[in-house]
Amino acid sequence: MTTRSDRTDNGVWQWLFEQGEERLGQLAEELSKNKALTDGLGKALKQAVHTKGRIDKNMQTVLGLLNVPSRADYQKLLTKIETLQGSLVNVNMKLDRIAAALAKAEKPKSKRSAAHKPPR
Repeated sequence: MTTRSDRTDNGVWQWLFEQGEERLGQLAEELSKNKALTDGLGKALKQAVHTKGRIDKNMQTVLGLLNVPSRADYQKLLTKIETLQGSLVNVNMKLDRIAAALAKAEKPKSKRSAAHKPPR
């Protein structure tokens, strides 16, 4: 059972939350207008991506020296397996067509040979 003070507390918390959300929106808008800040954030993000690339490359080198496959090695292997799977599907389809053509060619021969057999 909720009391009047519980409802009032919920209302206060809701009001504070809405005020905080509104203020955060205003702050984000003001910060996005600041050219120096957006340029700095863009530069930092670009540097972070560059650093991550270098770390990934170095990690791949270390894993190669330890003779442990890296994520890139798994991706290359997966690509080759998918290519091989596609080739096998194509071969399977061609074999099915050949088998169907052979079965079709065999049916008339078996009917003719049955017609030429002497009765027993």
